[in-house]
Amino acid sequence: MALEKVTEGCVRMRDAVEAIHSCPYKAVIYVAGGSSQLLGWLLSVPGASNTILEAVVPYSKMSMIQLIGKIPIHWCSQETAQDMALSAYNRALKLSKPGYPAVGVGFTGVMATNRPTSGGHRFYMATRTADRLSISKVTFTKGLHTREEQEAISSQLLLKAIAKACKVSATSVPGLSESFVTEEWEKQFNEDQELEQVINDQILFKFYPFSSEVGAKRKIILPGSFNPLHEGHLKLLEVATRFCGDGYPCFELSALNADKTPLSVSQIKDRVKQFEEVGKTVIISNEPDFHKKAKLFQGSTFVIGADTAERLVNCKYYDGGYKKMLKRLLGCKEAGSTFVVAGRNVDGVFKVVEDFDVPEEVKDMFISIPPELFRMEKRPRS
Repeated sequence: MALEKVTEGCVRMRDAVEAIHSCPYKAVIYVAGGSSQLLGWLLSVPGASNTILEAVVPYSKMSMIQLIGKIPIHWCSQETAQDMALSAYNRALKLSKPGYPAVGVGFTGVMATNRPTSGGHRFYMATRTADRLSISKVTFTKGLHTREEQEAISSQLLLKAIAKACKVSATSVPGLSESFVTEEWEKQFNEDQELEQVINDQILFKFYPFSSEVGAKRKIILPGSFNPLHEGHLKLLEVATRFCGDGYPCFELSALNADKTPLSVSQIKDRVKQFEEVGKTVIISNEPDFHKKAKLFQGSTFVIGADTAERLVNCKYYDGGYKKMLKRLLGCKEAGSTFVVAGRNVDGVFKVVEDFDVPEEVKDMFISIPPELFRMEKRPRS
């Protein structure tokens, strides 16, 4: 097959790329060992910033190890493609605007090269969304295709896989009928399985966008256990959002709590129903500690009460004392976090954040909501 035959349909693929850029999905793409043309196609069509959050080519072994967080048993394998797609999906969750669906893409291949290779020429590609994992293995007949042809074929097939993950048509991508073997697998996840993956720390969080708010870059997050959700929570987030200005208001429920028994899937679903009933967005995470929440939701504003602020800046709550406290708070600051603090009764006395000894290095992270805007005399059940 001549290279011209593979590439003659590239102009028609523009329609598929435009369809991908027009859909709501936000993608992080990790490719290694092939599919080099794909990124050029995606980035050369106007609207790429609507879709592509990040694209990385982890070509060195150390780059791949850092990307997936482990040494792969086989560099080109189904497992490695899955790990890449999952890592990309979690990265997309962190980078996406609130409410937009995320897709992670992983590709690893062994193509024709100028040195001997074992196992034949092949590649694996995987896409991961909230409810679906799709995997393909493509094996080339060795010696039939040049490296350039393999790159063109793998790029076209990966483009189709991304289009499928984004639920858009890719009929404009030219058909390929040359000699290679394709194997495909797919696994779908229901809501319970998604939540189990959050609890087990496989995926970073699950988003329930029940509100009609338009996604903004910055999240305004009110964390809690919400057992039950009540008017005080709703009012506090409403006041904090007006006080902060531009931002996407949402609640955050952690499946883990440092002081309580971990929540079950059924408990989480019951609490999620509360937010659905009032039309408010909630995020389910697995991070009970604020220094970890800060890394997970970088650049966000956290809405807390003065009692929580007091614990954040009191070194007795840190095993390592003052130095550990300051290190964690500085980590929050480096992640772009701010804390909007509502006055609240602490040990029977109404206090605001200015009543606490906040380290000078992080004082600008803590912003007090004026008591005339919001004042809660009693600490509610969280």
